[in-house]
Amino acid sequence: MEIKSDGRPDENELVARNVRRYRQERAMSLGELARRSGLSKQTLSKIEQGLGNPTVETLALLGAGLDVPARRLLTEWGSPVYVQRQDESEWTDLADRSERILDEIYGSGYVRTLMLRLQRTATQPADIEPHAPGTLHHLYVISGRLRTGPLSEQVTLAAGDFVRFPGDTPHRHVCLSDRVVAHMVTTVPQVRQFGPTITQGRSS
Repeated sequence: MEIKSDGRPDENELVARNVRRYRQERAMSLGELARRSGLSKQTLSKIEQGLGNPTVETLALLGAGLDVPARRLLTEWGSPVYVQRQDESEWTDLADRSERILDEIYGSGYVRTLMLRLQRTATQPADIEPHAPGTLHHLYVISGRLRTGPLSEQVTLAAGDFVRFPGDTPHRHVCLSDRVVAHMVTTVPQVRQFGPTITQGRSS
């Protein structure tokens, strides 16, 4: 996935992932989406490959064809793991303070902010069950070292490092030092989820 210099995913890749996700949830072929949206299959194929550069009008047609607001196509869902190391971070000096932007995710929904304290144990920590679809964890390490993230893509972090990873897959926190203190924000989009659409009685 292409990442911009500010750490945000490329919008074409973001739209590509979301169009594929919504279309597959509806068990909809490219041909069916083309019919519903008024866009060609070739255009849709390029968009799903991240090769297109959809205009506002195209996004509106895609949203209509998928039965979602166009802005949902520009909202991050279950993004790949994104790590920002302390030595790669940038601070912006303002008149009365300095700021370090960790991440920016657009959308609306439930947000939970918490402090996380872990202690090293002799046994393997239990896996954490997946949360609601679209859940993201944003974790900043204050002190200590830990390994965290989806079971298939664990990353090792130290104090000052930041990670964003999907919380809608099994994940785990492993304390690598005596203690770890971290700040974690969990975001859950409040958008109705769609399952496959099965039309009864349609002839083949």
